[in-house]
Amino acid sequence: MMDLSTSLIRFWEKEFSQLKPRKTEGGTRKYSQADVAMLKRIYQLVKIEGFTIAGAKEKLKEKQDTPADIEAIKIKLSEIRNFLVELKDNLS
Repeated sequence: MMDLSTSLIRFWEKEFSQLKPRKTEGGTRKYSQADVAMLKRIYQLVKIEGFTIAGAKEKLKEKQDTPADIEAIKIKLSEIRNFLVELKDNLS
């Protein structure tokens, strides 16, 4: 699907504020499904459609209600909900 080097992913993490993987105490990055969806979107814009980094940033800022964007939001909300449920269970 996507052939991305580790260095390119790290670069995109610095350039795109929408890409925020969690990090473990040891510093290992944990990518959520929403992060992977964002990586796919960035890949589409930069590698396939030929946008510059600046152009891709602008495109991502535009209000988009595409099915992929809506799905990414649903996934992120589900992950947040699961995290909160787990946190609540741990506090009980």
